[in-house]
Amino acid sequence: MASFIQLVKQRRSVRAYTDQPIEQDKLMQCLVAAQLAPSACNAQPWRFVVVDNPLLRNKMADAAVSGVLGMNKFAPQAVVIVAVVMEPANVTSKLGGLIKKKDFPLIDVGIAAEHFCLQAAELGIGTCMLGWFDEKKVRALLEIPKNRRIPLLITMGYPKSEEDREKFRKPIEAISGWNKY
Repeated sequence: MASFIQLVKQRRSVRAYTDQPIEQDKLMQCLVAAQLAPSACNAQPWRFVVVDNPLLRNKMADAAVSGVLGMNKFAPQAVVIVAVVMEPANVTSKLGGLIKKKDFPLIDVGIAAEHFCLQAAELGIGTCMLGWFDEKKVRALLEIPKNRRIPLLITMGYPKSEEDREKFRKPIEAISGWNKY
């Protein structure tokens, strides 16, 4: 098993997949990792809708591809697409969010989605989180209630290339401060 920092370095946004199916038990491991994510007041305001049916998955991919801007052209290669649905927060989380002017469910969904993707990376499965997609179309395809938001889609598949790309990140000094901004 890799160390945590090795896993974080291994996890990347994959945009080229093989057509190899993802095993059901591996998808379940990713869901369990998301289930274990922390959330404000233990609200767990998420639901992961796993789409592995090829016809439905293709329609989901179409909802993610933007011909005009060229966004997400790789989505049709994904063998699984997961819709991350934001569920209502519990009363304490909702109240705390109002008082502190913070969107706790959105923060919580991000944490759970990253847990999901880190677990996938450990299993050798590539992922890419998408924020650009036709939410109305996805909602209709998956029969998601109109009062729910879908902040993310996650494409999944075995990477076509095992090659690790170098991660370009700002220097530590640009993203952190010690005892002051």
